[in-house]
Amino acid sequence: MAGSGTYIVVDIGKTLSKLTLWTKGGRMIDRQVRPNVPCEVDGVRCLDAAGIGQWLRATLRGWAGHPVEALIPVAHGAGFAALGEEGLLFPPLDYEQPLPAEVMAAYRKERDRFVLTGSPALPDGLNLGAQVYWMARRHPEAMQRATLVPWAQYWAWFLSGALATEVTSLGCHSDLWCPADARFSPMAERLGWADRFAPLAKASDVVGTLRPEIAAETGLPANAKVLAGLHDSNAALLAARGFAEIARQEATILSTGTWFIAMRLAAETVSLSALPEARDTLVNVDAYGWPVPSARFMGGREIESVIQIDTRRVDIRPDQPRLLEAVPALLERGTMMLPTLAPGFGPFPHGKAEWVNRPAEWAGTWYARRAGVCLYAALVADTALDLIGSKQRLLIEGRFADAEVFVRALAALRPETEVFVANAHNDVSFGALRLINPMLQAQGGLRRVEPLEGDLAGYRAKWREQVREPA
Repeated sequence: MAGSGTYIVVDIGKTLSKLTLWTKGGRMIDRQVRPNVPCEVDGVRCLDAAGIGQWLRATLRGWAGHPVEALIPVAHGAGFAALGEEGLLFPPLDYEQPLPAEVMAAYRKERDRFVLTGSPALPDGLNLGAQVYWMARRHPEAMQRATLVPWAQYWAWFLSGALATEVTSLGCHSDLWCPADARFSPMAERLGWADRFAPLAKASDVVGTLRPEIAAETGLPANAKVLAGLHDSNAALLAARGFAEIARQEATILSTGTWFIAMRLAAETVSLSALPEARDTLVNVDAYGWPVPSARFMGGREIESVIQIDTRRVDIRPDQPRLLEAVPALLERGTMMLPTLAPGFGPFPHGKAEWVNRPAEWAGTWYARRAGVCLYAALVADTALDLIGSKQRLLIEGRFADAEVFVRALAALRPETEVFVANAHNDVSFGALRLINPMLQAQGGLRRVEPLEGDLAGYRAKWREQVREPA
């Protein structure tokens, strides 16, 4: 797409909010980031819609004068907004807020079977339907008159005033959607929620133009279009399809951040009944409405729980040689972490995290501890990939694609799979751009990952002997 126009991607993740400014050809001009801090309202943990909104408007002011033609919202899937004429009727719930036990018990009785929705029963508010159910009890009058929108489409409304709902958010472990039938779930219809959600739109649909007051405040063009937008992991999937090695082939994308989400582009039909519901497998729905077998675990959060206040993260480039040097001693000693560091999530939701053969005094504590948790993440990812039948090709994208111990260990554990990382950060934001131009080619190409040396298969065998798997 030639021309001087530019695009903005508004990416509201769980941990970070990111704004990126792009050329039509897919070159990033600028990137601004804000850590998200949950807020508490009446004792309930909520998403900081107001704080993010203020930052968003202030940051957009810095791009005044750019010939912005379109804005594309992207967000995590486990959030929704209840909107009235005056705007938000109550603060959106943070999915890590525990639901009252009696509410969760009542909700679980309403849920449809996994084989219909592809949504496993998840803790806290990770099933979007559980949030809707609780808010219908907590704010009954507001919910009766509200128009409901997923979190990504809240930002489309924030920017344009247009109300829309989109299937990548409805179809990610929400209990609200039947992927095979492309319709709301029986529960959503029975409880009247299907009628409360805003009209369906495609992720690539233009739902409106920039609100006049935002255009005036920011200096952005008043005719800038706003797309419906999509779920962040599905944006990463779109980005991956921009590589020739991945497009229209059997491949799996492992998106890494707070969550590690494996999404398989399967060459054959995968039955929902073949996925083990109790091990955090699920079915996502891509931007074209197709079911995508998926598995996930809270990898970024788990890694951070081990390195704690260590500000030199496992993905920092200067440390990669030292982290790799720490691996042989870990393998030889059999030092390993057992799952799970995020109870209730991932393929081992009931496992008890503990170190095995941890030295009394860590030799080179800084590097050994971080290398050890990278090996742990590779072992859990390897299990998750097996659960969805991943094969042939794997693309690791996101922050932890730069963690050499993690990606190279995973390549060693899966020798029959071609494992790639991207040479440039063409992930969520770039995928969102491909909603506008599906022919946009990813910059930088892919790099084949060299497997880590050492007996990783033997290390995995010892690990699996000690891991407690769900029944």
